[in-house]
Amino acid sequence: MRLDKFVCKSTELTKQEAIQWIQNGEVKVNGEVIVDERAQVHENNQVTLNGQRLKRRPFRYILMHKPADTICSNIDEFYPSIFNHIDVENVTELHVAGRLDADTTGLVLITDDGHWSFNIITPTKHCEKVYRVGLSKPIAEDAASKFENGIKLQGEKRLTLPAKLEIISEKDVYLTITEGKFHQVKRMFSAVGNRVVSLHRERIGEVCLDVNVGQWRFLTESEVQSFSG
Repeated sequence: MRLDKFVCKSTELTKQEAIQWIQNGEVKVNGEVIVDERAQVHENNQVTLNGQRLKRRPFRYILMHKPADTICSNIDEFYPSIFNHIDVENVTELHVAGRLDADTTGLVLITDDGHWSFNIITPTKHCEKVYRVGLSKPIAEDAASKFENGIKLQGEKRLTLPAKLEIISEKDVYLTITEGKFHQVKRMFSAVGNRVVSLHRERIGEVCLDVNVGQWRFLTESEVQSFSG
């Protein structure tokens, strides 16, 4: 973790205030003055500010049922932020591990632990994301094999990673992917001649959506650890 972030997560200082204390030589790591706010701090390091030892606040891990017409940004824009629904302290420290579009609903995972969220969003970790997809036209018979073999998206050089398509009805399917390219699900169906009319995320890894729209809860320890591999 960067030193300025560690100071912020151990105090009530803003990022700019933390940087100022660091650059003024008031922060020590293992007894050595560090003036570079970008320096990395590890869990076993002892960090002091003006002689007082700092202790980082525990990381938080949250599951939320994202409503339609909300955004995963930390601030309101054209649509309101999902963080308006979350009543916790220091909410600005949180981020979404794998954003959803404004019109997409369902499961989002929220944290202030960057290493943990990396395990969710990086394709090399093969973390499954399961979506229920409503389509404008009946799904083509050969769509499942095309998704399994990878889809060539417009503007992309590489095929998508293998994806699993399960047909519920002719216009209603489940799609499981392990990556998260920009508008990926919508672009995949567009590439096979269809259009997504509704999109809802039901599962990430081993964690399933189990709260009502707009509601949230903290993850259990076992759920948190399921993404730590």
